[in-house]
Amino acid sequence: MKRKKLTLAGMRLAGLCFLASVVLLLPSVGRAQEVPVFAITPVESSIKFDVEASVAIKGTFNQWNAALTLTSPDVTTAVLDVEIQAATVDTGSGMKNSKLKSADFFDVVQNPLITFKSTKIVQSGPNTFEVDGDFTIRGVTRSEKLTLTVSGKGTGSGQISGTLYFDRKDYGMNSGIPFIKIANRVEVTVALKANRVSGPPVVFKQ
Repeated sequence: MKRKKLTLAGMRLAGLCFLASVVLLLPSVGRAQEVPVFAITPVESSIKFDVEASVAIKGTFNQWNAALTLTSPDVTTAVLDVEIQAATVDTGSGMKNSKLKSADFFDVVQNPLITFKSTKIVQSGPNTFEVDGDFTIRGVTRSEKLTLTVSGKGTGSGQISGTLYFDRKDYGMNSGIPFIKIANRVEVTVALKANRVSGPPVVFKQ
């Protein structure tokens, strides 16, 4: 009888240990589910560029992907990744498109992608952010800054609008276009429609 009692006691102890381990695991599972998840809708978004020139040089990119990921509800944990198919540049002019795709500019054969990956996000105002990131074009990567404004805060759906400026000569684009005077400064604008598909709202600094 004594050995049987010890066995039952051991079973009870094992059961309690199992329950304790389950309870300890539950908080970590809950935390894993408390991350905001966003989807960006390309049909309601755009990526454009503009260069000051004697003849207007502005256009859009027709194919690209963008992702916004967070590791917690804190907005400053967000990472923005943008990947553009350089060959889809569209200025409305076949001649300008061909020149921009050439080795003198985007060099789309050797370097098909233009990318931006954020490395740091700082909230500079109630709805504004300074985003440092690695910008790559023509195979050259440099640190650039994207200035963002966010609308629809707290609704789960909003617009992320931003501007990035870069010097084309920093990336080896030293040539010009015949009969067109082109400035060195290039303006890139992004307008991204983002929807929260799961997880809690993003926490902004007040």
